[in-house]
Amino acid sequence: MTEPLVLGIETSCDETGVGIVRGHTLLADAVASSVDEHARFGGVVPEVASRAHLEAMVPTIERACETAGIRPYDVDAIAVTSGPGLAGALLVGVAAAKALAFALGKPIYGVNHLAAHVAVDQLEHGPLPEPAIAMLVSGGHSSLLRVTDLTAGVDPMGATIDDAAGEAFDKVARLLGLGFPGGPVIDREARSGSSVAIDFPRGLTARHDLERHRFDFSFSGLKTAVARWVEARERSGEPVPVADVAASFQEAVCDVLVRKALDAASSEGIEDLVIGGGVAANSRLRVMAEERAAGLGIRVRVPRPGLCTDNGAMVAALGAEMVARGRTPSALDLPADSSQPITSVLV
Repeated sequence: MTEPLVLGIETSCDETGVGIVRGHTLLADAVASSVDEHARFGGVVPEVASRAHLEAMVPTIERACETAGIRPYDVDAIAVTSGPGLAGALLVGVAAAKALAFALGKPIYGVNHLAAHVAVDQLEHGPLPEPAIAMLVSGGHSSLLRVTDLTAGVDPMGATIDDAAGEAFDKVARLLGLGFPGGPVIDREARSGSSVAIDFPRGLTARHDLERHRFDFSFSGLKTAVARWVEARERSGEPVPVADVAASFQEAVCDVLVRKALDAASSEGIEDLVIGGGVAANSRLRVMAEERAAGLGIRVRVPRPGLCTDNGAMVAALGAEMVARGRTPSALDLPADSSQPITSVLV
């Protein structure tokens, strides 16, 4: 089977995503987001997210099937995010996928949310180059991976040791009164600001840090530096130039991400860099990566912004790759694992 038809379910956080792909062709990408329900809390409330998934699951599956022009029993397999993510949210998706697989008599594939962010690029740019360096940047993860065969596993090269990039965006946006989620609002605000107005620190880039954490990330210090700078302005009675702070903060984050990703690719002699995860939708990150990579002869692949955020299409894409490569399906009693490691691509 070279062009498997797979339905994917994603419920790791606050988006109920259902995607349908045939091989590397996207047929449907239905998403129901509960982000507005969390905005007043300044972050995702797990219990609210779980309830929203329960309410949205069946309508979202129906919408995806209608868009794709298929019936559920037409699919060759069901794929679902088994982790990492919020435990209660994951359970809703896994339970729904088990029910579908059992009722339809189809195999089920419990896949890693982070690996799915890499697989989704195939829906836009075709088969992944092997090997490739993948940089995943989201609300909970900032990781560098060496990918040879995504369905067989990945080799971690570096990861966040405190705040992930997306988490830092959320916290700085809240500090500046820009709302939630932080990534899109800071990206928009930064367009009218100066990226060189404030020299914020670049975490884990000093020589002594690189000896131990060459490919690791840390954004906690940057977040604190932004807070201290804003507090100092407020104490002195001066207005806070929100656009300049947003632009300078964004520049610091993107500088570190791109610098380390290209260093990883160069050190491995790999000419392809894939960037995935919600922060990959950031306009400055995309431009900076392209510009700097060109000078090193490294090709950059980034999915369109709509495929960077959590969605069912990415889960279906990874599931389709599992089917095409003949990987053994998951057992019907597969668990939801909130801390599933990136090295565990298929449960």
